[in-house]
Amino acid sequence: MQKVTREILLAKAAELLAAGTVNRVLGWKAGEFTYDVTPALFTTAAELEKDFVYGPFSGANFSKYLVKETRRDEGKVLVFLKPCDTYSFNQLLTEHRFDRERVYAVGIPCDGMADIQRIKDQAGDGVSGVECDGDNLIVHTLYDGDKTLAMADCLAERCVNCKSKKHVAYDELIGETGDVIDSHRFDEVEKLEKMTEDERFAFWQNELSRCIRCNACRDVCPACTCEKCVFGNPNSGVENKAISDSFEEKMFHVIRAFHVAGRCTDCGECSRVCPQNIPLHLLNRKFIRDIDNFYDEYQAGAEVGQRAPLVNYKQEDLEPSEAVERSGNNA
Repeated sequence: MQKVTREILLAKAAELLAAGTVNRVLGWKAGEFTYDVTPALFTTAAELEKDFVYGPFSGANFSKYLVKETRRDEGKVLVFLKPCDTYSFNQLLTEHRFDRERVYAVGIPCDGMADIQRIKDQAGDGVSGVECDGDNLIVHTLYDGDKTLAMADCLAERCVNCKSKKHVAYDELIGETGDVIDSHRFDEVEKLEKMTEDERFAFWQNELSRCIRCNACRDVCPACTCEKCVFGNPNSGVENKAISDSFEEKMFHVIRAFHVAGRCTDCGECSRVCPQNIPLHLLNRKFIRDIDNFYDEYQAGAEVGQRAPLVNYKQEDLEPSEAVERSGNNA
């Protein structure tokens, strides 16, 4: 598989801008630290040359940004899509959330993105910067000098258990697309299902009690594109406020998980952006696993226009009581 570099993507973006194929580019821009990479919009080759970056921390899924970006300007926007991103891209198209004619999608291969928390767990405190050196990461620290870590040991969880190297949507492809992977992404769900009810309650109580209601998970989620969220409604009683009791701290995430059930593509963005490192993707994966068990295997976003099991009634569908019985223990 071709190794994608900043230079390759930079050249492609500059070429499409110069040809008038697009008039702006969704890309990545460095923040205060080299591992603090954030989405950014570029409109000129000079801006790209100055600020565009691509590396082990360019994990942001741009699909959701297209909802507003295609409304903002009549021209086309260039978006780079990793294999996992293309599923979100297709799901949003299925839901008619953006104008496909205003997007030029370039598929790029991906060997996985790094998780800064896993790097800090290995390198210790004081990480000031990270550089990629082939299959290794050179980690600069304030107290212990430089440390070399294997990229394979620093991958984000969603990349360790990548579901697919296959691009399901693009206008142009850099390199070659891959295959759907028989990953172990449901292993952690199985562990939760084997717990007793008290053990599971304690697990989620511990994880969700760290939530600070920053709404980062909701804001980044490609499946959360409501014009007005109930948690942003001042009349709902739950508008962007910190938790006040043990019920409310769970309610936000449970409601959100149900909201995206059958539509979640398992992109892992919710867990990636959580400042408290809550494994929010496990809630979604529980629903994905149950849908697979109840209605046969289904991957949201695999095809544009496909009907999800939860909105596609068939006579042989399970009755609610049978679904509860077959689901066994809840996550």
